[in-house]
Amino acid sequence: MVTKGFAKHYYLMLLPGFIWLTLFSIVPMFGIVIAFQDFNPGLGMFHSDWVGLENFRYMFTLNDSKTVFVNTLFIAVMKIIANMIVPLVFALMLNELRIAILKRWVQTIVYLPHFLSWVILSGILLDVLSYKGPVNGILGIFGISPTLFFAKAELFPFIIVGSDVWKEFGFNTIIFLAALTGINPSLYEAAAIDGASRWQRLWHVTLPGIITTVILLSVLSLGNVLNAGFDQIFNLYNPLVYSSGDIIDTWVYRTGLLNLQYGLATAMGLLKSVISFVLITTSYFLAAKFANYRIF
Repeated sequence: MVTKGFAKHYYLMLLPGFIWLTLFSIVPMFGIVIAFQDFNPGLGMFHSDWVGLENFRYMFTLNDSKTVFVNTLFIAVMKIIANMIVPLVFALMLNELRIAILKRWVQTIVYLPHFLSWVILSGILLDVLSYKGPVNGILGIFGISPTLFFAKAELFPFIIVGSDVWKEFGFNTIIFLAALTGINPSLYEAAAIDGASRWQRLWHVTLPGIITTVILLSVLSLGNVLNAGFDQIFNLYNPLVYSSGDIIDTWVYRTGLLNLQYGLATAMGLLKSVISFVLITTSYFLAAKFANYRIF
C-alpha cells in the first residue's frame, strides 16, 4: 500500500522537471503578444503599440511567406515518406539475415549517425559534396562535370531529405526490428509447413505483424509535417538555395533576429504553432482510431 509520505517522494522527483517546463516552455509563451504589436525592444512588451492582426495581414502579402510554407511542406512530407519506407525495407532485409553477429554490427553502424549533431554531419556533407570532394571525383570517372551541389536550388531539398534519412534510418530501423520480434515464430513455422516461400512468409506473416506499428508511426508523423528541421537546414543552406530550401523556422530566424522584425517573425511562428497543434491533435485521434494508441 502506498502511503502519503511515500507518495511525496514522487512529487519531489517531479519538481525539477516541472520547474524546467515552467521556465523554458510556459513563461516564454507570454512572448506571443509580440505578434500583435509593433514591437520596440526599447519599450518592451508592456509599452509597445498594439497593431492587432496587422502583422498577420502583412505576412500573407509577402511572396517569401508563401515560398517558405511550400518549401516546409515539401521537405517535411518528403522526409516523412522517406523515413518510413527506407527503415522499413532495411529492417525487413536485416531481419532475414541469419548471421547474428553480422546483424548486430550492421545495426550498430547504421545507428551511429543518429548520435551526431547536424553541426558535425553538415561539415561531413559539405566536404563530401564539395567541388573537389569524393562524389564529384567519382562522377569525373564517368566523364560527368563537377557539380556545385550546394549552389543548385533544384537539388537542395533532395540533399536535405537524403541526409536526414542517412542520419535517422538506423534509429527507425530499430523500432521496426523491435516490432518484428513481437511476431509469434509459430506463424512462420506453420507457413513453412504449408509450403510458403520466404517471400510469401514476408507478405502474409511479417508485414501483417508490423502493420500496426507502421500505421502508428505514419499517423504520429503527421504532427511534424511543419517541422522540416531547422538545425539541419540552418547548417547547410545559403542564399543561393533560399528559393527551395528556406523553411518557416529559418525564415523566422532571419526575419526576427537578423532583420529585427520581431512582430512579423512572431506572427509566423505563432501561426505555425497553431497549425502544428491542430495536426498533432488530429494525428493523436487517428492513432487512437487506427492503431489503438492512447496516452491518456
